[in-house]
Amino acid sequence: MAAALLPPDLLAVPTFVGLPPETLNWLLGHGEQRVFAPDEVVVQPGDEAHYMMAVLSGGLQYYDVRNGQREPIFRVDAGHISGVLPYSRLRTVSGYGLAVGRTVLFLLHRNFFPELEQVSPELVQRLVSLMSDRARDEARGQERDEKLRALGKLAAGLAHELNNPAAAIARGAEALRERATAKPSLLLNLVQHCPTPAALEALTSLAVPGESPTGVMSALACADREDEIADWLEAQGIPDGYRLAAGLMEAGLTLEQLQPVGAALPPAALPAAFAWLEGQLTMMRLIHDVQESGARISTLVQNVKTYSHMDRGGDYATLELKTGLESTLNILGFALRAKNIRLVRDYAPQLPAIHGQVSSLNQVWTNLLDNAIDALPVGGEITLRTSLEGNFVRVFVIDNGSGIAPEVLPRIFEPFYTTKQAGEGTGLGLDIAQRIVRNHGGRLEVHSQPGRTEFCVWLPVGA
Repeated sequence: MAAALLPPDLLAVPTFVGLPPETLNWLLGHGEQRVFAPDEVVVQPGDEAHYMMAVLSGGLQYYDVRNGQREPIFRVDAGHISGVLPYSRLRTVSGYGLAVGRTVLFLLHRNFFPELEQVSPELVQRLVSLMSDRARDEARGQERDEKLRALGKLAAGLAHELNNPAAAIARGAEALRERATAKPSLLLNLVQHCPTPAALEALTSLAVPGESPTGVMSALACADREDEIADWLEAQGIPDGYRLAAGLMEAGLTLEQLQPVGAALPPAALPAAFAWLEGQLTMMRLIHDVQESGARISTLVQNVKTYSHMDRGGDYATLELKTGLESTLNILGFALRAKNIRLVRDYAPQLPAIHGQVSSLNQVWTNLLDNAIDALPVGGEITLRTSLEGNFVRVFVIDNGSGIAPEVLPRIFEPFYTTKQAGEGTGLGLDIAQRIVRNHGGRLEVHSQPGRTEFCVWLPVGA
């Protein structure tokens, strides 16, 4: 059995240091000592939150229960205080608290808090300050966790976004290798038939790709042009004319451009000449495709940097809202396409800048857009609108989903309140979004009815 506590024992807790002896004696007279073995359960889900717990030795490891599994969330070491504190609204324990090694706790029941206010207002003030620090740290932790959850959800979409251009680059590089390998033999076959310099000049003048007709002509018209070129190539004795015709047509060439070149070349040189021309044009198109894919990857990386604010500090700065909105839309591009959601942009022209934190505001846009995507069926529509209202910039996220139920709407910003299935939401997204907007001096509103749900963010115009 542990020896009875003495006033010096309480001084192991910095919060108690400097208190008058009569206050320490009052604590010892109204509190109690409890000793726990290593890994013994101190609190568990469903327990009434009755006690303030000062850790005199050992420690407490707290766990949350998620998807049936215990996950460590924080640890309280010797010298710190846990449990319920004066003016705390905590009533029920939601997780597990296990002893770390042999643990000695000093417990004070919450029923004594009113008397403690009379005995030592100083200690109550210290405990309230401690509770404020704890609440602030918890809020920051929740915000970090929610952002990590959002980024984790986006990771799958980003993987698809990056995989497509990366695969296109790999395919383009392989096709370029095949074309480049065939180039020397085609050139040799061509010069063996001694074409004139004028004929070579006419041939090489066509080796610069023009505008593809596929973007301006119907599929049927393109097919007719390709057949026309293929028939002419076959008539010139070019055995693989139908294979070459697609590449020549795609480069914007017409029969009227090809016929003079064919007439200027020796007949025996035509197969090698047009095979070389098609290969050159296709290589140029492949190079363009590789460049486009590489640019897409660079854009995605830049969007991630802008979204996460990786290249700047966390201080407030002058920001253009459109930039943050667009980077968030690009990050969510896969989720939008997966549901075939139509996106309507309605940005006000010459919108003034605001003063804020890029990463925090991007988290707001992510939460609002992610919720809208989840609420919409396949083929739904989201409208992203900005406007200027006096000294405030307004950002609207509007979806044409089924709406938010009237009984849910008043609680939509409550922390830990979610209408999503278990494991799909934490209930913190809108609470954090609202807190971020308030920290920027603005407000977040919601209006909903069947067929239209509108979230509106008000942000003050920056200096």
